[in-house]
Amino acid sequence: MSRLEQHSAYNYLRHTKKFPNVWCAGCGIGIVMGALIRAIDHLELDQNDVALVSGIGCTGRMPVYMDFNTMHTTHGRALAFATGLKLAQPRLKVIVIMGDGDALAIGGNHFLHAARRNMDLTAIVVNNAIYGMTGGQYSPTTPIDLRATTAPYGNVEPPIPVGELAIAAGAAFVARGTVYHAVELDRLIAQAIQKEGFSLVEAVSYCHTTLGRINKLGTAGDMMNTIKNNSVTLSAAEKMSEEDRQAKIVRGVLRDVERPGYLRLYDQVIERAIAQEASHAG
Repeated sequence: MSRLEQHSAYNYLRHTKKFPNVWCAGCGIGIVMGALIRAIDHLELDQNDVALVSGIGCTGRMPVYMDFNTMHTTHGRALAFATGLKLAQPRLKVIVIMGDGDALAIGGNHFLHAARRNMDLTAIVVNNAIYGMTGGQYSPTTPIDLRATTAPYGNVEPPIPVGELAIAAGAAFVARGTVYHAVELDRLIAQAIQKEGFSLVEAVSYCHTTLGRINKLGTAGDMMNTIKNNSVTLSAAEKMSEEDRQAKIVRGVLRDVERPGYLRLYDQVIERAIAQEASHAG
């Protein structure tokens, strides 16, 4: 057995797929994929009990490389497909992988209602603040004043705070990590997968090929260092002024509450309906 085959990640990959992957050299999406694999391995989940659902964009390719039940769906509809899958196969751990554009632009309505329903899904949003695959258009999370192919003189729309939106919509678990803090990201994803109801992990990444190039932000390494230097833990952020905190990427568990998941509540409705029908028949 080779050293590669001895690595735990080897068992979770589809070896007939073309490697290296389609992502640009230095892209953070591969780090998120590694964190997801390590989280699943840590939880000792059976591969047949895990389903990965993705939409369109750079992140949409992630499930292609991993040996689980997988579904590659249309743009913005990953959460809708995942909801149907979870209702049909409640035993599965359904994990939805999206980019910021996929989740919050065309998929924004599904995002809100999946969180509101507390649907039993884990959503991983890789936030690189741009539409990377389709040409570098600005996305719902592009910071103000940064340029994009559709904002050549600077973006004027305020970015959506991904985690805070999920909290406002009712998600049971919300966390934020970065591709620099990979081990921390492993733990956050593992926590999210175990949570009943809707759980979200925002994985802050970067796109040096489009956003970085047009804004002269440097190499992948430079942008990785920017994430490192501009992020703080939640405990550190709580000691900062609101103004200073707004300029930082705040990492950690932003919300963790106990709410009955949608499937548990729906099962109760079925039980009530059966009992009511039985009483009428009697």
